Amino acid sequence: MINPMSGFNGLGLHLGNLSLLSSAKTRSISPENFDGSKGRGGMATEGTGDHCARDLGQGWKISPSIRIEAGEERLLADIEGPGAIQQIWMTPTGHWRYSILRIYWDDQEQPSVECPVGDFFACGWQKYAQVSSLAVCVNPGSAFNCYWEMPFRRKCRMTLTNIGPESMVLYYQINYTLTEVPEDAAYFHAQFRRTNPLPYKEVYTILDGVQGRGQFVGTYMAWGVNNTGWWGEGEIKFFMDGDGEFPTICGTGTEDYFCGSYNFDLGKENGGYREFTTPYAGLPQVIRPDGLYQSQTRFGMYRWHVMDPVRFEEDLRVTIQALGWRSGGRYLPLQDDIASVAYWYQTLPTAPFPRLPDRDYLEVV
Repeated sequence: MINPMSGFNGLGLHLGNLSLLSSAKTRSISPENFDGSKGRGGMATEGTGDHCARDLGQGWKISPSIRIEAGEERLLADIEGPGAIQQIWMTPTGHWRYSILRIYWDDQEQPSVECPVGDFFACGWQKYAQVSSLAVCVNPGSAFNCYWEMPFRRKCRMTLTNIGPESMVLYYQINYTLTEVPEDAAYFHAQFRRTNPLPYKEVYTILDGVQGRGQFVGTYMAWGVNNTGWWGEGEIKFFMDGDGEFPTICGTGTEDYFCGSYNFDLGKENGGYREFTTPYAGLPQVIRPDGLYQSQTRFGMYRWHVMDPVRFEEDLRVTIQALGWRSGGRYLPLQDDIASVAYWYQTLPTAPFPRLPDRDYLEVV
């Protein structure tokens, strides 16, 4: 992250330096001010709320949201830099895997962020779970908040595409600053992947193909278990800067990487799996079988490397094993439904991402 005491206008503020004056310019984009222009908010005369304000007129919540039709890509932000995105809030209707968020930096045609909106905000199972972390907050009932700092030098372009079969409604606000950006500031990236089911004896790839210099800053995983028993014996591995068969960083288990221990399990007498959400790591979601059609256990987990970013100079690949237990005290390679979002900063250009799966493959059922 950018040094909060570096003196650059508007970047990296925290409670310790909020009193310092700055020449940075604060701006905000929403359906009430589509381009964030100064003194142009709340001027709409038509929008999703115009019928509710018909007795009040202009300035009275005429355009609080937008409608995005099936198959439509909607431009949410088109900002000339330099500057930085500081906070994103949105609440979408419809299937969260069918709303695809993309962010493009400077003049790139390749997005640096491409992710279903629910997964991007650490809520991948189409069901609300409270997330109370430094980087992402999810609040009742579908309020998605992102606090990852996203500096850019020339341009930021943000879109949301509705790949679902029906129209959706989106409420959103993008808060940003127009300010100087230091030479050593890297660009924010996020990439979604899903494998369902994971082939037998294959490792799950969280991230691959990264080229450039930067730091890995977080992982979210939506893990659906297809076997009985404990599922998280697998190790996460970070291959960086020319690593071959063996990585530089190798974890000790799935729950260990997400800053838990002993299966996240407090025992049947104490409810078994225990959800938790903290500033840097959490298991905010456990979806338990209901004894009928909801037959599998599903987990949502995040780990933010805010205090311990994984730095790389040339390239990065991140994998995790899916391991349970079988007879004889042996590991069982699992064939689970696994989705993930990798979050990192790097220099441009952004390498092309794997093609996003189609709607049916993305769907949570």
